[in-house]
Amino acid sequence: MTAPLHEAHPSSPGRRLPDTQQGMRRRNLSRVLHTVNAEGPLSRAAVASRIGLTRAAVSTLVDELIRSGLLEELGPERPGRVGRPGSALALSGRGPAGIGAEVGVDHLAVCAVDLRGEVRARAVRHGTNRGRSPEPVLRELTRLIRQVVAEAAKEGLRPAGLAVAVPGLVARDARTVVRAPNLDWHDTDLGALLPDEVPLTVDNEANFGGLAELWLNESAPRDFVHVSAEIGIGGAVVVDGRLLRGTHGFAGELGHVPVRPEGPACACGGRGCLEQYAGEEAVLRAAGLEPGEDRVGLLAERAAQGDKNVRRALRDAGTALGIALTGAVNLLDPEAVVLGGALSGLAPWLLPSLEQELARRTAGPACAVSVSRLGPEGPLLGAAHSVVRAVMDDPAAVGGGGA
Repeated sequence: MTAPLHEAHPSSPGRRLPDTQQGMRRRNLSRVLHTVNAEGPLSRAAVASRIGLTRAAVSTLVDELIRSGLLEELGPERPGRVGRPGSALALSGRGPAGIGAEVGVDHLAVCAVDLRGEVRARAVRHGTNRGRSPEPVLRELTRLIRQVVAEAAKEGLRPAGLAVAVPGLVARDARTVVRAPNLDWHDTDLGALLPDEVPLTVDNEANFGGLAELWLNESAPRDFVHVSAEIGIGGAVVVDGRLLRGTHGFAGELGHVPVRPEGPACACGGRGCLEQYAGEEAVLRAAGLEPGEDRVGLLAERAAQGDKNVRRALRDAGTALGIALTGAVNLLDPEAVVLGGALSGLAPWLLPSLEQELARRTAGPACAVSVSRLGPEGPLLGAAHSVVRAVMDDPAAVGGGGA
């Protein structure tokens, strides 16, 4: 049976290394990196005590990680310690970087994130991608990727991989977009159209947004449903700290859950889908506003000014979200629902009706609803951090780190 969790995804972090001497060495390299990341700066002795290896063994691992550009020495530890001070170790601000990219309906974005989790380069292009064939869109994305890689190289960073977030269903090969209704893309192999200099992973934007929430929000629960939106609405389900993918890798398609089965036709082929009531364009239509470049900003501004039509449209969108989420909450019993993407900027006007609908329809105790601090940046950051985490989980796979 195919495992439905995040670890089963090709090229994803968390994959199990073989139980061999070489596999053990690779796992120990990862343990050192993760320990320094979580608690550093630390000396070799401190790392050894935390992971239960000898200082000599840790020194050998540390030397390899330094040669690979993954760790750096900061100099003697702070004074006041008993005995000879060791050299403090920290994750390197140079060396491997995760390149994240996002194909949105109305934008392209790319960023480079170093091992410390800092964004070191970024490029964005605004403009619609709807109705355009994949080739010209991905040529533009390639130019942005190369621009970001060049900027990162000036800071001593090299790409360890490329992860691309897309608004659609992605096959388990982690490179083929099976269907992206709001782009009108079908069976598109991004691997054939993007640079092949580094490993590529493609995933649904909501999945990357949910993973970003899990990885970058220290207070994030271990079980939650993450909802993100721009033109469409996506969902990601995190169970016990892992992403639920489903048999075909398509779990979380919240935007195409019908909330009114006889409602308007949707681009997916169904009727009355959530996107037809709570997607950005649907809310704008309901509010009587024309689409613009900053749709969320326009809605938030008008709502804050007390515009009755906008507030009614947002209240109705919150109700539709509550209806769609009720099924997920009753089925999965998550600790929380997290609003991310564009929805996070509209939360003050969406939440009351959403929470009311959830409370009215949910069989068990009320499910907490929170708002992501990452907002629309979640998918892009999740993509870049997925590469960084893959490096942390198997540092020996990085060029210069040994086989």
